[in-house]
Amino acid sequence: MILLIIIGVIVLLVLWVIGMYNSFVRAKIKIDNSWSDISVFLKKRFDLIPNLVNTVKGYAAHESQTLEKVVQARNAAVAVPAEDVQAAAQANQVLSGALRGLLAVAESYPDLKANQNFLELQQALQNIEGDLGNARRYYNATVRDYNTSIQQFPGVILANITHFKPRDFFVLEDKQEAQNVEVKF
Repeated sequence: MILLIIIGVIVLLVLWVIGMYNSFVRAKIKIDNSWSDISVFLKKRFDLIPNLVNTVKGYAAHESQTLEKVVQARNAAVAVPAEDVQAAAQANQVLSGALRGLLAVAESYPDLKANQNFLELQQALQNIEGDLGNARRYYNATVRDYNTSIQQFPGVILANITHFKPRDFFVLEDKQEAQNVEVKF
């Protein structure tokens, strides 16, 4: 009888460990998936920027310094390794600032503000920025849930044994950068 109880406890313990391990794996995959969503929106943003710069360039050719900053910030953001969350956050923070400068320059050109192509690009950028903000929030929520599960007792024991490590949040150092790029004319 005691042997059956011991076997039953061992079986329950093994099932619990398997369940806990699988929940860590699910959470990790969820994080990877949500980071992939961010990457998709960042790529859309990166692809839109040359069109936006070229449209503004046609109207504001003498604003070359602003245009160059946007192009350099875009190129730097594209060059960040896909798995480096903090570097991506920093590069995109710089890019958002450069885009703000570009849109501020566009304010000075009434013909540009009325250009249909520019208006469409501006709307697309605004949509991408909204989607990107939502994707960042979702990513951070999945990281929070995962980090909590691997740091709470008794999960921390299994996480340490199986080498599950905490993941980084997508953090923007400048709180203003957490807001969408404001596009208004």
